[in-house]
Amino acid sequence: MVAAAIAAVGGVLFGYDTGIIASALIYVTRSFSLSTAGQEWIAAALNLGAVVGALASGPVSDRYGRRPAIIFAAAIFIFASLGCGFAPGQATLIVARLFLGAAIGATTQIVPVYVAELAPAARRGAFVSLFQMAFSLGLLCAFFIGYELAGPPDCWRTMFILGVIPAAMLAMGMLVLPESPRWLLHHEHEKRAISILYRLRGHHEPVHRELKDLLAANEEENGDHGWAALRQRWVRPALIAALGIAALSQLSGPNVIVYYAPIILAQAGLGHSAALLTSVGVGVTSTITTAMGITLIDRIGRRRMMLVMLPMAALSLFVLGSIFLSPAAISGPRMVLMVSALLGYIFFNFGSLSVAVWLIAAEVFPLAIRSKAMGLASATVWLSDTLVSLVTLTLVNALGPTGTFWLFGLVNVAAFGFVWAFVPETAGTTLEEIEKRLRSGQFTHGSPAPEARLQ
Repeated sequence: MVAAAIAAVGGVLFGYDTGIIASALIYVTRSFSLSTAGQEWIAAALNLGAVVGALASGPVSDRYGRRPAIIFAAAIFIFASLGCGFAPGQATLIVARLFLGAAIGATTQIVPVYVAELAPAARRGAFVSLFQMAFSLGLLCAFFIGYELAGPPDCWRTMFILGVIPAAMLAMGMLVLPESPRWLLHHEHEKRAISILYRLRGHHEPVHRELKDLLAANEEENGDHGWAALRQRWVRPALIAALGIAALSQLSGPNVIVYYAPIILAQAGLGHSAALLTSVGVGVTSTITTAMGITLIDRIGRRRMMLVMLPMAALSLFVLGSIFLSPAAISGPRMVLMVSALLGYIFFNFGSLSVAVWLIAAEVFPLAIRSKAMGLASATVWLSDTLVSLVTLTLVNALGPTGTFWLFGLVNVAAFGFVWAFVPETAGTTLEEIEKRLRSGQFTHGSPAPEARLQ
C-alpha cells in the first residue's frame, strides 16, 4: 500500500500540470504578449512532450529498471518546472513545457506498470487505480492554487514552480521503495526478486504459487522483446483491448467537461462565477467517483464496472444534449437538470473508463513487452486527448451543444460495445495467469467472476 501511494504521486504531477495551465496561461499571455498561436503552442507543448516521453520511457525502464526510470522522470519534472517558472521568454517556456510533458508522459507509462508488478492480484486494481485518484487530486489542487495565486502579473511563475513539490516527493519516496521483482527476475536477479516478493507478501502459500507462476512465465519468455514483438498474433487481443480503452477513455469526452464546462455553461446562461464553481464541482465529483472505483474495482471487476456504468454515462450526455434543444434561456428546473446531467456523466464515465484506463494496459501484456506496450497505450491516451481538445469547440460551433453532447454520448455507447466484445475480466487474476490466457488464445473467454477466483 505504501509503495502504491508513493508511486501514485506521479498522478498528482499529471493532474497538477493538466489543470494549472488554464490559470497560468492568462498571465503568461500578458507577460509575453502572446498571439493565439503562441498560446496554443504553450498549451500543446505538454501533450506533444507527453507522447514522446510515453514512447521513449518504455525502453528506458526495460533496460535500467522501473524504479530508476521513475526517479529520472521526477528529476526531469523538477528541472522543467523550474524552467517554466524562470522562463525569460516564450521560446524557453515552450521548450520547458515540452520537457515537462515528457516527464508526465513517462510517469503515465512507468508508474502503473511498476505498481501492477508489485501489487498482489486481489488488490492490484485498487492499487493501480490510485494513480487516477492522484490525478483527480492534482487537478483539484491546480484549480485551487490557480484561484488563490491569481492577481499579480508574475503569479504564473509561482504556479509552475510549485510543481517541484510533488516531483521531489516522488523522487525521494522512490529512493526507499524496492525494484519490481518481475523486472528483476526477467533480468536474472532471481535471489533479489524472491527476497523482495517475500518482503512484500510475507511467507505463505499464495506467495509460493505466485512465485511458481512467475518463474514458469519467465522461463517461457523467448524471442524478440523489442517493438516488433507487439506485432505477434498472440499479443494482438491484448493490444486491441488496451489501445481501445486508452483511446475511448478520451474520445468518450471526459476532458470536454473538464476543459470546456465553464465556457459551455456560461453560454447557456449560468453566470461566470457559478460556471467556475460548477467546474470545481466537476473536480470534486471526479475525485469522489475515482475513490469509489478504487474500493469496488477488485470486488466487482473491471469489465463489469464498465458495462454497468457506460450506458448511464451515455444517457447523461443524451439528457444534457436534449436540454439545449429549446432556444429558451436555461433556468430553474432545466438548469438544475443540466448541472445534474453534467455531474452524472462525470460520475459514470470517471467511475468506469477513467478508473480502468491505466489498469487494463498495465495488466494485459506479457512481462517482456509490458513496458513498451504500456508506453504505446499512454501515447494513445495523449494523442486522443489532443484530438478531442482541438476539435471540441469546432464541434460545438458546427453541431451546437446538443449535437456535440449526443455525439459523445454515441461514443460512450460504442465504448460499451467495445468492452463487451474485446475486454476480458482480469480482477483477482495474477499477471502470469493473464499471460497464460493470452498465449493459449483464451484472452477474452473463460473469465470467471472475481469472487470465484479469490476463493
